[in-house]
Amino acid sequence: MPKLTHPVEGDPLASEAGQYLLAHVVQSVPALMTYIDVNERFLFANEAHRRWFDIDPNQITGRAVSEVLDPESYLRVRAALLQALGGHASSYEGQLFSCALRRYVHGSFTPDRDGEGRLRGVLTVFTDITERHALEEQLRESEQRFSLAFQHAAVGMAMVLPDGRYQRVNAALCNMLGFTEAQMRSMNWRDVTHPDDLPLSEALSAQILNGRREAFQTEKRYIHRDGHFVHVQLSVSQVRSENGQLNYLVSQVQDITKRKHYEEALFRERQLAEVTLNSIGDAVITTDIALNITSLNPIAEAMTGWSNADAKGCALDDVFRLRDIGNRQLLDNPLRQAMRRNAIVDFSGRAILLHRNGFETPIETSAALIHDHTGSVTGGVLVCHDISENRTLALKMIQLAQHDTLTGLPNRSLLYARIEQATTMATQRHRQCAVLYIDLDHFRRVNDTLGHGVGDQVLQAVAQQIRSALRDSEDMAFRYNGDEFVVLLPRVDDADEAASFARKLLDACALTQVSHTPPLEIRASIGISLFPRDGTEPDALVRTADAAMYEVKTQGRHGYCFYAPEMSQRSAASQRIENVLRHALAHNELTLQYQPKVDAKHGQIVGAEALLRLYVNGEEVFTPDQFIPVAEDTGLIVSIGTWALREACLQARTWQREGLPMSISVNVSPLQFQYAGFYERLDSILNETGLDPGLLELELTERTMMSGGDGTIRLLRRIRQRGVRLSLDDFGTGYNSLSYLKHFPVDALKIDRAFVRDITQDAETAAITSAIIAMARSLNKDVIAEGVETEMQSRFLREAGCSHMQGFLFGAPMKPEKFEERLAIRQLT
Repeated sequence: MPKLTHPVEGDPLASEAGQYLLAHVVQSVPALMTYIDVNERFLFANEAHRRWFDIDPNQITGRAVSEVLDPESYLRVRAALLQALGGHASSYEGQLFSCALRRYVHGSFTPDRDGEGRLRGVLTVFTDITERHALEEQLRESEQRFSLAFQHAAVGMAMVLPDGRYQRVNAALCNMLGFTEAQMRSMNWRDVTHPDDLPLSEALSAQILNGRREAFQTEKRYIHRDGHFVHVQLSVSQVRSENGQLNYLVSQVQDITKRKHYEEALFRERQLAEVTLNSIGDAVITTDIALNITSLNPIAEAMTGWSNADAKGCALDDVFRLRDIGNRQLLDNPLRQAMRRNAIVDFSGRAILLHRNGFETPIETSAALIHDHTGSVTGGVLVCHDISENRTLALKMIQLAQHDTLTGLPNRSLLYARIEQATTMATQRHRQCAVLYIDLDHFRRVNDTLGHGVGDQVLQAVAQQIRSALRDSEDMAFRYNGDEFVVLLPRVDDADEAASFARKLLDACALTQVSHTPPLEIRASIGISLFPRDGTEPDALVRTADAAMYEVKTQGRHGYCFYAPEMSQRSAASQRIENVLRHALAHNELTLQYQPKVDAKHGQIVGAEALLRLYVNGEEVFTPDQFIPVAEDTGLIVSIGTWALREACLQARTWQREGLPMSISVNVSPLQFQYAGFYERLDSILNETGLDPGLLELELTERTMMSGGDGTIRLLRRIRQRGVRLSLDDFGTGYNSLSYLKHFPVDALKIDRAFVRDITQDAETAAITSAIIAMARSLNKDVIAEGVETEMQSRFLREAGCSHMQGFLFGAPMKPEKFEERLAIRQLT
């Protein structure tokens, strides 16, 4: 073997041992090594030739390269060989053939010169890169397949750099948005995103960039080149390097514009159907094919005693129970008959519907099947209406329950349903809603100094001003509570539009005119919440608007304010009320005042209603309408209610000992009544104070009585057996009053102030009030009218048969000492 190097003095390879070591290394390396002279003949070939091609290297030595290599391989490497023989290092990468074996190699050709610089030959080294080449080929094929799939995908595809620029887009996405590929690659995804959808898109993108998400899906809107909106479903995933660095994002974009249009059309149809079902005077019940309830409209809720939420999924026979009007036997459900006969079935005047609480209502009903587009039965629908004498009265009471009788505005019972409808529509249309919470400034002074009559005129006038300020038929106004109103704007473009409307409302309230001298100045404070920024649920939007309104109050009133995250869930005013309540309860600073109840016929005081008041330093800083809701929200109402019950019993016992036995009525909140151990506390207070139970009357609301089912009825009966009287407060403001009068153990009912106020001005209200009194008296129950303020009201109620009355005509709530003076005068006369 020729020497492949020219050793110099001091070189360790210059020795014979060094030459042997070098030869050993050359023979052992896996690479193919040869030495070719200037005549293209092999002077040396290492042992790798034997391993590669099963050729003895000695058989190659002295032979021409063209003789050893097959013609195709020789032609492939000859150019590189000639370049090296020309004195320039070169390389070759490609296939190398020898017999039946084929390898993919990388070869280097290094010129070898003598000491004087003359070219003596070329040293070649070939390494086997067959496996690497195969992997590279597979990668190229994979990339090609991906490229073809990417470019020709039916959905839009894009590769997006971390900064948002499009690195690559396919034809489908270009066609979807109307841009060329070159135009898209010069753009950022933010450039084509609808402004209203940017905040959510930015948030999701940030989560990807921060590594908090690996992928996400969302719906959004792009802006087409011609300006119209394209609704898309977007799926985004990330591609990261081995060290975790984000290389790019892969986006799949599906055009769902048509689907969105269909959904909007379907939503409008469903809204129309829902409004229709909720507005008609008949009960409507729908079921699936297995006769399980899918929906009840409000009239059906009232007639069956089931709420829509409770009834959903229940068997129809559990909710809609019928008896024959003649023999009282159970009737087969008409919808089941309709299923069997595949026809409409009518029951005309021979059925009685059993209420959830056992009450009966004579009805007419019909049943029909629901079919899909193929004609297959998917469910059924029942329609029925009340044919009793009370149907008109019941419908009127439902209307009264949903609308404020003083202002004519919808009340809070409709507010949340309307907000939910508006937010659903806003979500579908990618827009915002606004809720404005309006509270009149210093309205309490009007009632206290000028009377409730003037106060009512102010509320009516303000309501009219708010109505006149509404922009179109979509805007809605509600009377929320007392002097508080809520306006719902289902469609606002931005916060500025809501602010502009708030200023308009403030101006409108300031222009309120009431027939009074001197003229009254009406001012208001307005809090604003925006959907979806400040909440997505109706109660959250009202709560945040309320918190913003209280912020205005703390800043001096007469203005508006948007809700901000730093405002607490409960407003600063609510927090202050809670703190004052806790302090007052701990330091015995709560007080009771007593409003006289008079005998309707003779006008003598026969009892008193204990009313809770909250004073700080001798001044009433919060009204019951303000602090009672806070007490209920925080759970303090249980402790406060217990204190009030004990205090009223102590006062009644004092009057009893002084020879002035006086019936005392005490309001009991739903939370207090439902609290475990209520009866035991009541029994303990009666034993502790020694009060005759017959002198105590508990006033309960409809909601309290209806919320507990059989358990409530059992508790009411225990209280009656103890000798305590029960009265039903705010009668006439719910759905079921007429029916359950004869079933619940109550001694008296109180006609709500809303009825009393209008009996001398509205014929329908007068008729309803008379009917209520007559019905109650026929059931041997006392009737108490509250809120009596005029002689005309008093005369009407007395002639209608009302038992007792209370109101400002007979005396405002007063301290015990003042009440005792009134009693003393009664004794003298």
